[in-house]
Amino acid sequence: MAYMENHFDKRLNPTLLVEDAKSVVSLLLNYYPSASQNKDSYQISKYAYGQDYHFVIKEKLKELLDSIQENIGAVSGRAFVDSAPVLDKAWAAKSGLGWIGKNSNLITKQTGSFYFIAELIIDLELEYDNATTDHCGSCTACIDACPTQAIVSPYVVDGSKCISYFTIELKENLPIEMKGKFDDWAFGCDVCQDVCPWNRFSKPHNEPLFDPNPELLAMNKNDWEEITEEVFKTLFKNSAIKRTKLEGLKRNISFLKD
Repeated sequence: MAYMENHFDKRLNPTLLVEDAKSVVSLLLNYYPSASQNKDSYQISKYAYGQDYHFVIKEKLKELLDSIQENIGAVSGRAFVDSAPVLDKAWAAKSGLGWIGKNSNLITKQTGSFYFIAELIIDLELEYDNATTDHCGSCTACIDACPTQAIVSPYVVDGSKCISYFTIELKENLPIEMKGKFDDWAFGCDVCQDVCPWNRFSKPHNEPLFDPNPELLAMNKNDWEEITEEVFKTLFKNSAIKRTKLEGLKRNISFLKD
């Protein structure tokens, strides 16, 4: 994804995003669902079951910053949720929230990896936490399970081979050489997380806004293939799936079906 190369200086230097920045406060929010889709269905990533996380988390970060300002005084800062050139996983790992696993996701011993990462960059000096250690060991479950071999070596993911890239970011036709390799994933992919042993510790979230529409969980392949604009707008009214639009979703389903 070419845009990832943009503003690399800002990724490395938070003071280019927040003047006089002194601290990066990294936060995690669980999105692991209590129920999953019908197995006889085209699949979407769990993070997209409910409302778009950008808006949900931005509101929480605003409340946190307001609380800091009320209790401490004049503190300037900005909230970031996957919305600016911020090295979210790297900052979270430096803060000790987890380690970056062989699938390139941030993993914690306590809850696995099904959570969003967000940041407050503020001009307040804090007592800083330390990075934790890597606990992937000799495990290669994610590498072995990736349907498109996108994890080209431990800790290295080739984004141009990832199902999430193909089904969300790519705007052109899906490459014919990937035919039959998507494992029914119509939006995103969770395989490298689903097989990670640390995710046996995942517990359902308690954020109602991340709860899926029950109709979504009940859909089968035929329902997906016949989805209309009206149904799409109802099911995904405030969802991250709107990024791919109905046209993109239909393209993905057609690629899986044919």
